[in-house]
Amino acid sequence: MKTIDKNVIYLGWVSYFTDMSSSMITTLLPVFVVYVLHEGVDKLGIIIAIATFISYAFRVLFGYLSDRYQIVKPFVVTGYFISALSKPLLAFSHTYISVALLRGVERMGKAIRSASKDSLISSYVKNKEDGKTFGFHKTMDIAGELSGAFIVFLIFMYIAKDEHSIRVIFELTLIPGLIATFIALFFVKDAPKQLSKTQNVVNKEDYKLLPVLFIYFGFIFFIMSDQFFILKARNEGFSLATIPLFVIMLTAVQTLVSYYGGILSDKIGVIRVMLLAFIFGIVSISMMNVNLWLAFAFLGFFTVFSLNAIRAYISAYANSKGFVFGVFYGGVAVFSALGAIVIGYIWKNYGFENAVLISEAGMGVMFLTLLLWWSIFEKPRYSRT
Repeated sequence: MKTIDKNVIYLGWVSYFTDMSSSMITTLLPVFVVYVLHEGVDKLGIIIAIATFISYAFRVLFGYLSDRYQIVKPFVVTGYFISALSKPLLAFSHTYISVALLRGVERMGKAIRSASKDSLISSYVKNKEDGKTFGFHKTMDIAGELSGAFIVFLIFMYIAKDEHSIRVIFELTLIPGLIATFIALFFVKDAPKQLSKTQNVVNKEDYKLLPVLFIYFGFIFFIMSDQFFILKARNEGFSLATIPLFVIMLTAVQTLVSYYGGILSDKIGVIRVMLLAFIFGIVSISMMNVNLWLAFAFLGFFTVFSLNAIRAYISAYANSKGFVFGVFYGGVAVFSALGAIVIGYIWKNYGFENAVLISEAGMGVMFLTLLLWWSIFEKPRYSRT
């Protein structure tokens, strides 16, 4: 921990409070859409797709602008402020369209800040410990999600578990959201200037990172979102009060392993850790018909291992970090959004079993592709062992 820069620690707390508020939303959103607003799982897929696409696609633009004009902290603060104000407005939604629009606005805030935030974290990495630094940040991020799910659980257990309670929880997200914005504004220092405004942001050397990024995009397309996991739990008959416990399981696993997963990527190489993460992702989908608790746990392993590894990969090898982070998030936007629509459509029209079959087959192909690429090209070029 002594090698973690204080600005990264402050950003960790910013993410902690932001993801606390986000978890209070995402824990209940599938139930709210399907069981309160009485919309179908296909509509939930559309909401996830819109939110995901906006969240990630615009990161390309803001990543480019961040590198081109050295706008880092202003994008970070603005993004957190937009998210803080838009989340509570979900309490007043009565149609899936309004939910989709508000989620889109909130995710736009994330799009504005994300590439700049990762670039900022990267600029404060010490001793080339990219994996460790991003692992620490992700730990704080997920700890916030865990806290948000726990707050929902306490409200359901000791106050009430009805539509009114869900809407009150949405309103309460304003508090941690504003705390996060305050910390980002007054405690986090801006990144040191590194590029001149006349320097070309798009660096051809960064093209060598694209094959691994696109393999990751393909895997993201096929794996089911945690929102579908939550809906599966509700369809299996678990009570509304139990749903937050599944999210607590998911986030607790991520909190416990994120930091050490980042350290592992520094020791054995990011591609090896990505391969391990892909295995976790495949197992998580397989477990949905066997044991949902284990399914959530393995999804947690996949999420932090893969995200920490890919972020460390970009941090270590990209020249135009803000732009490449933006490209990465843009790719995730397109592929995860399309994946959510496809999975939602297949689940709605052909049943859950066929959705699982397509998901597992696609992830298996992506795993083999990454393994082949690493064996032939990536291993001799980037392996740190």
